[in-house]
Amino acid sequence: MSVAKKEYKRVTVKSLVDMKKNGEKISMLTAYDYTMAKIVDGAGIDVILVGDSASNVMAGHETTLPITLDQMIYHASSVIRAIHRALVVVDLPFGSYQSDPKEALRSAIRIMKESGGHAVKMEGGKEVKDSIKRILHAGIPVMGHLGLTPQSIYKFGTYTVRAKEEEEATRLKEDALMLEKAGCFAIVLEKIPAKLAQEVAKSVSIPVIGIGAGSGVDGQVLVTHDMVGMTHEFNPRFLRRYMNLYEEMTNAFTQYGEDVKSGDFPNESEQY
Repeated sequence: MSVAKKEYKRVTVKSLVDMKKNGEKISMLTAYDYTMAKIVDGAGIDVILVGDSASNVMAGHETTLPITLDQMIYHASSVIRAIHRALVVVDLPFGSYQSDPKEALRSAIRIMKESGGHAVKMEGGKEVKDSIKRILHAGIPVMGHLGLTPQSIYKFGTYTVRAKEEEEATRLKEDALMLEKAGCFAIVLEKIPAKLAQEVAKSVSIPVIGIGAGSGVDGQVLVTHDMVGMTHEFNPRFLRRYMNLYEEMTNAFTQYGEDVKSGDFPNESEQY
C-alpha cells in the first residue's frame, strides 16, 4: 500500500525521522558538483550525499581512500550552492577521523563551516564511537555507515557482501543499536543480506538507508553516475540503471565531432 507523501520545503534530519514514522521511504542520491546537484534537488530527491565515491567517479581512483578533506569540502561547497530542498550529507574522508576524536571533530567542523553542508557521514561502529559522540556534542548531525565500508577495503580485501556469517551479523546489529544510542540521525547499510537489513531497520527508531541491502529498509541510495548509466563497467546486482547516458553521450560527442569535421556545425542559424 502506498503512503501519502508529505511535502517538505526543506528536508532536515527531523524530516527523515518523521518519514520513517509515517512509513514514507527516503530517496537519496550522490552529487559532487553544482550542475548535477541542481538536477537531483529539482527532482525532489530527499537527501544528497556528497560521497567519497567522488574519488572513483570524479577522479578515477580505484578506491575511495585517496580523496582529501580539502577535496571533499570543494565538492560539498559546489553542491550546497545548487540546492533548495534536499538535506546535504558529506562523507568524512579516510584519514580525517580515524586517528582520534579531536581530529574527527576538527574535520567535521571544517566541512560544516567551509562547505555549508548539513551533516556528516562516518563509516564504522564501536571503533568510531568516541569520535561520533564528540562531533555530536558540537551540534553536528552524524549519519552512520555499516556493512561494506569502502574505506576499509584493504582490511576486507574484497567488495563482496558483508555480514553473511552469524558473528559479523550480530556485531553489525550491535553497532546499529550503538549508533542510534550515540545520537546518529540515520544509518546507511551497504551490501548486506536483505533479511538482516530489515531486522536492523526494525530494531532502531532512526532511518536505515540501504544500498544493496534489500527493500525492507527505510530508504535507498545509489551513486547517480551509476543509475543514469554514465558509468558502464560497474554492474552489481543492486544497481538499477534508469538511463544509458554513456551510450547517448558517446553518440552525441561522435556526431558533434563529425559535424565539425564536415563543416555542418555551425550552420547559418547558429552564427551571428
